[in-house]
Amino acid sequence: MLGWALTFLVVALIAAVLGFGGVAGVAIEIAKIIFFVAIALFLISAIIGLVRRRSPGV
Repeated sequence: MLGWALTFLVVALIAAVLGFGGVAGVAIEIAKIIFFVAIALFLISAIIGLVRRRSPGV
């Protein structure tokens, strides 16, 4: 997922350099959304991993 965010960031930078402000704005917003979703999923995964490790095995 972070790869997609990085891809959209690169697209936004190239679009901005070439003067496509609208495309750059949309691409950077998509990159931000994907980045924060990836961070949220990572945190949820880390918390679940910690909870499962602490619970006694049955």
